[in-house]
Amino acid sequence: MRLSELKNAGRHPALPLNISLVDAAGPADLQLLSLLRVLPGQRYVGAGVWRGRPVLAKLLVGGKASRHFQRELDGVRLLADQGLTTPLLLADGLKEGEGGWLLFDFLEGAQSLGDAWKQVEALPMLADEQSAVLADALGAIGQLHRKGLWQEDLHLDNLLRQRGRLYLIDGAGICAETPGQPLSRQKVLENLGVFFAQLPKSLEPFTEELLVYYLLSNGEHALPMEALQKQINKVRTWRLKDFLIKAGRECTLFSVQRGAFALRAIRREEEVAMLPVLAQADALLDQGHLYKTGGAASVGKVEVSGRTLVIKRYNIKGFAHWLKRFWRPSRAWHSWREGNRLAFLGIATPKPLALLEKRFFWLRSRAYLVTEYLPGPDIIERFAPYVGSGDAPEAELVALDHLFAELIGERISHGDFKGHNLFWHQDRWALIDLDSMCQHGSPGSFAPAYARDRARFMRNWPQDSALYKVIDQRLPKDISGAA
Repeated sequence: MRLSELKNAGRHPALPLNISLVDAAGPADLQLLSLLRVLPGQRYVGAGVWRGRPVLAKLLVGGKASRHFQRELDGVRLLADQGLTTPLLLADGLKEGEGGWLLFDFLEGAQSLGDAWKQVEALPMLADEQSAVLADALGAIGQLHRKGLWQEDLHLDNLLRQRGRLYLIDGAGICAETPGQPLSRQKVLENLGVFFAQLPKSLEPFTEELLVYYLLSNGEHALPMEALQKQINKVRTWRLKDFLIKAGRECTLFSVQRGAFALRAIRREEEVAMLPVLAQADALLDQGHLYKTGGAASVGKVEVSGRTLVIKRYNIKGFAHWLKRFWRPSRAWHSWREGNRLAFLGIATPKPLALLEKRFFWLRSRAYLVTEYLPGPDIIERFAPYVGSGDAPEAELVALDHLFAELIGERISHGDFKGHNLFWHQDRWALIDLDSMCQHGSPGSFAPAYARDRARFMRNWPQDSALYKVIDQRLPKDISGAA
């Protein structure tokens, strides 16, 4: 295959794939064995063999190939020129009308710090194993900044560890201020803001402690915490907005198809499993265990290929109801968006897996939402034994405190905070039924919505009960200081 033909190969070209390349030593085929990252029609990154040697190949095609190739090449050279550890570039080439390619030494057995973090992220916050991963990352970032460089797309997956040695990758994101001279304080703050914004918000109290690992590699500037936190908040806001846009369009994370007769959105890694679920959603509901049927919504637990899921179907009750619904986003779409919002923010909720909105010439009708199933009890059932005594387990009360703190911190109101919408799962309280959820843009709009949420939540128990009094004392009433 010629390099230019990759442009039309789609997201899943058949492998292995032989691609003809020509360098200074003459023509040679690259045998592409696996793909690690694909941007259809633009970029294909994968492992292969070239001239008998294992390589990591970056293949750039399409109308932007020349620009992307040059950015990658410039970044790789900046890293190498400054003596920073990065995989060796073995060969590269750019041909008009074909595309560009860069072949790197393949780091056998290397692990990204992103994968290393996934192995330890469930541990208590800032456990030794977590600190070790973040220390490695911040040390490498400090070295990068000390040489006058920064990584625009700074995250843990752009750092590889092989036999105790860290490698910086993704040259396309490498930028320079004055190569060889330490980065200015403002650039340092901006770039560190990008890094810390991608860590769980529960690590925020430890930012200053973690910053020590950076300063050990680059102590050029004093870094005021207030200024750094401002940058972190700015990047977090942007990342959430960008993620929610991606949840509604075709991209690496989501498979999305929009048309006159349907809107379908699926998490990319769930696409194969969810397509048949959406195709037979009504039949699965009929066969499943129904929690709610008829009216505006039908909700059921279903079994598919040994996996338990929840399907929620948003019904159209009649012509008058359709007139109210056809012209605006469905409640399934709203729940899909808000479920992804909570998941992104690290607030417990069943993972939203797929959405289907049926349409007739763009006019919306019935819609479906598929989520993971939570087997845990709701808070009404969980706290039933303690209504009279008020001595609910402290760990569960603390988890409730934490959930409310998260919602207040993000200015999120649920809209229907009854106890049956709060489930105990994996030592956390998880929210379901997100049809009316809202993240507010100002404290002024959030305060009354929170007051309604709190009042509805407290109505789950008799006002004169011991449990009511215990919870009422713990949950914040005055949120005027909320961010």
